[in-house]
Amino acid sequence: MTESLAPILSVTDASAAVAWYQQLGFVKEWEHRFEPGLPLYVGIARGDLKMHLSEHAGDAHPGTLVYLYIEDLDAVADALGVTEIDDMPWGRDFEVADPYGNRLRVGTAGAATG
Repeated sequence: MTESLAPILSVTDASAAVAWYQQLGFVKEWEHRFEPGLPLYVGIARGDLKMHLSEHAGDAHPGTLVYLYIEDLDAVADALGVTEIDDMPWGRDFEVADPYGNRLRVGTAGAATG
């Protein structure tokens, strides 16, 4: 088994959240609900990047910040309508929020160009 990390993000509609995260290249891997009418819990992945989206109260706090290192930064920025990418000492990045208030910093590792 390879070790990995899967942050849990609080969402109120996991199915709609999956659709939003598809803009970043994530796909749904699985979902779990204890029984009909109970909160949904979904695993999403983009290659080796994994996250969990939870409708369960208390699993996570809205407004969580997650940093995603990706290779196709410009393509993802275009898909999200982001027009400003910052040059930082650690690389290029931008920040967006999902519809549930979770913040995502999306960047590419490496020296800044400017």
